[in-house]
Amino acid sequence: MVESRWSVEKAQQWYAAQPWLVGCNFIPSTAINQLEMWQADSFDPETIGRELGWAHNLGFNSVRVYLHDLLWLQDSQGFCNRIRRYLDIAGRYQITTLFVLFDDCWHDHPQLGRQPDPAPGLHNSGWVRSPGLKAIRDEQNWGRLEEYVTGAVSAFGQDERVLLWDLYNEPGNGFLVSPKLPRLVQIATLISLRTCYLVMPVPATKLLQKAFTWARQAAPRQPLTTATWYLTSRLENRLNRAAVELSDVITFHSYFNLEATRGIFSQLQTAGRPLICTEYLARGGGSNFKSHLPFFKEHKIGAYNWGLVAGKTQTYYSWGDYYPAGEEPPLWHHDILRRDGLPFRQEEVELIQQIMQRNG
Repeated sequence: MVESRWSVEKAQQWYAAQPWLVGCNFIPSTAINQLEMWQADSFDPETIGRELGWAHNLGFNSVRVYLHDLLWLQDSQGFCNRIRRYLDIAGRYQITTLFVLFDDCWHDHPQLGRQPDPAPGLHNSGWVRSPGLKAIRDEQNWGRLEEYVTGAVSAFGQDERVLLWDLYNEPGNGFLVSPKLPRLVQIATLISLRTCYLVMPVPATKLLQKAFTWARQAAPRQPLTTATWYLTSRLENRLNRAAVELSDVITFHSYFNLEATRGIFSQLQTAGRPLICTEYLARGGGSNFKSHLPFFKEHKIGAYNWGLVAGKTQTYYSWGDYYPAGEEPPLWHHDILRRDGLPFRQEEVELIQQIMQRNG
């Protein structure tokens, strides 16, 4: 018998038992994407331990981490062993983990093996989707995706160090185009992507629904969710509606300023379920710690900013930045610390630590 969606009461009871959840989206600075983080020859527990220690020192008690379906297909047992080793490290710092299974952001056609070096001056120049557009459209081969979801959730569904399962990050998001491309090529690419994604919500929504069914078959102790990510877009309304209707706890992304974030909160709180913001922090867009963390604390909204250490993902560049010489931008987009552990802004670190100490 497939488990059903949690009741509002069960979701609220679960959330009441949690501390105020504050953390970041985490990938070690030595990895350009999910594959490089987890593959056997590039898995880096030393860096993971050092950087999660820095997260702990900030006062963070949870992180959001991406997995990838190709890693399960390649060697599920080895992948699980590395996940367990990661969880052991995070557990030493009293940090729980929110795992993400699928992702529609950035570069298509993911491939195992050696990953590319970062392209100078570009945000997420090597991040890859899971499973990718071709696999999403090929429903005849969704059996391997089902094995991945049920296998991963079964393996860690009773592990108390796993907080939550985020089944699908930003389904249907195919609009991120590299600023490195000539302007005319950017425009042509966006037109092509938007034309393609006019029909994308149908397969993406179907895979999203299937992912919830598959995950519930594994009967995890943790709640399931997928985030609403662009509430003002009519194209994404179907996906956002499905996300709210399927999730045990409601998660959302907001790279907007505080006024817009308040608007998202007012829409989503009507569901009566716990709210967690699983992505924020876009300094140039008015999404920052000083404005948002006090608001999240006031309403006990879980808060995961994007990025911890500025590394190979280069997410300290904004989505539209291109610095061909690879120089540091004057204003970081995401991320908090440099590779030596020193902060981009000391006052931000002090603010986070003060808020977390008051919370304790």
